[in-house]
Amino acid sequence: MIPKPPPAEGRLGFVYVPPFRVQGVSVAGEATSIHCPELDVCFDMGACPRAALASKYACISHGHMDHIGGLAYWCSQRQFQGMGPGTIVCDHRIEDDVRGMMEGIVKLERQRTPYEIITLDEGGELEIKNNIAMRAFHTEHTCPSVGYVVHEKRTKLKPEYNGMPQEKLRELKQGGTEIVNNLEVPLVAYMGDTLPGPHLVREDVRKAQIIVTECTFFEPEHKERAKVGMHLHVDDIAEWLKVCECEAMIITHVSRRTHMQYARKRLTEVAGRVLANKVLFLMDHRANKTRYEHQAEEARVREEELAARA
Repeated sequence: MIPKPPPAEGRLGFVYVPPFRVQGVSVAGEATSIHCPELDVCFDMGACPRAALASKYACISHGHMDHIGGLAYWCSQRQFQGMGPGTIVCDHRIEDDVRGMMEGIVKLERQRTPYEIITLDEGGELEIKNNIAMRAFHTEHTCPSVGYVVHEKRTKLKPEYNGMPQEKLRELKQGGTEIVNNLEVPLVAYMGDTLPGPHLVREDVRKAQIIVTECTFFEPEHKERAKVGMHLHVDDIAEWLKVCECEAMIITHVSRRTHMQYARKRLTEVAGRVLANKVLFLMDHRANKTRYEHQAEEARVREEELAARA
């Protein structure tokens, strides 16, 4: 008999939570790379899917190989494809180690790929688009680790000025009167790998439209293993969901030993159906495809209704 061909490379996970796409790959211990195209960011770079090359920023949560192994390749391919130097965002505590890794690649290749590193301390911010910034915060893992919240900065007219003519508003503003309240709207929170802790209930995390979080352990008897590896257990997700205001929580970092149907079943058992329905599994290709097809059909019907009214 002739040898069998290798298995087909896995598809990228894809979830659409309007107006944001969350796509990439995440398998515990193998590779995690989560791309949000509308925000020009990729969280972690354990592998480098081609789609991730379009991201202007690679935001690293921690230095484990399954979260950083594709970083040098990402920088190299962006340069090779004429996309310009990549910008690596990381915790200042691992900056020297990231530079050391990149310098090792320079020595191997006998050429230097341009890139930039931006470091963030606890609470540090980086503007990634007009009026959109990313904030870092410490998480708790087996090595220095951070999470990120992308938030939009908005202004809202103070209630006492509602209905006032534009000319009068301009006059007040030019005279130095603050006529608006500055608001911060959290869009996407990315948790990386972490134990449960105060960082899960930060206001900007709890209120984010989308929370992207790992959940590595689902079996009831694996709670202690989760603590030892400093990962989240499904029981932690169930408790966390009670205080989160997100439209969707996207679960990543499920291991190959856990079947998606079992993961969903366990989540429903411990969280209840209502809260569990807010949760999507990034690598549940079948369920996500069906969900997207429903979204596409609803969008098509809306467009036809609008066209009929025109």
